[in-house]
Amino acid sequence: MSIRALLADDHGIFREGLRALLEKQHNIEVVAEVHDGFAAVKACGKSRPDVAVMDISMPGMNGVEATRQIKTAVPGTKVICLSMHAEAPFVTAALEAGASGYVLKECALTELVRAIHAVRANQAYLSPAITELVIQGYTARQAGDETPDSDPLTPREREILQLIAEGHGTKDIANRLCVSVKTIGTHREHLMDKLNIHSIAGLTKYAIRTGVTALDEDPPA
Repeated sequence: MSIRALLADDHGIFREGLRALLEKQHNIEVVAEVHDGFAAVKACGKSRPDVAVMDISMPGMNGVEATRQIKTAVPGTKVICLSMHAEAPFVTAALEAGASGYVLKECALTELVRAIHAVRANQAYLSPAITELVIQGYTARQAGDETPDSDPLTPREREILQLIAEGHGTKDIANRLCVSVKTIGTHREHLMDKLNIHSIAGLTKYAIRTGVTALDEDPPA
């Protein structure tokens, strides 16, 4: 029986190329192809794929938040995060959101195919470079050098934080999420109070540090 896969990546050429390569595998069938996290959550609810291959850095709703929502709505779907980011915050955020695998985009197709088969068989799969990061983090926690903080934000607050970090204004965010400007303002105040951060630049730096967004340019003032 073929493994039914969903692909989520905001780069169309990359996504189409990945689909073409995966469909050359005799036992992998791509049942959906989407360009952002919102569409990934919706498509998973509709097609219920065995495996979702999820880009981390997508605008609007990133792959980590999409993973979290997919694992809540369709727990039978395994998620592999496919990313160019090997930094610990991104890996940790993806695994805590429920991802079963984390593969770097620089890796060969054979590794992604191996990861798809592994997670479908209820095994975890991490690129070798990522495995070392996870081991180091676990060792540090065991030694008492690092205490993992629970995420203080709600899914909606994480969603708004990403949009703020990407430079969207209050009115634009309200229109995107179909809520009032006042509601977004209230959420932003709660974000700042929870995080004890009282500037947009500070929120953006927090979003980058914790893997909510992968922006690497200077944050908005």
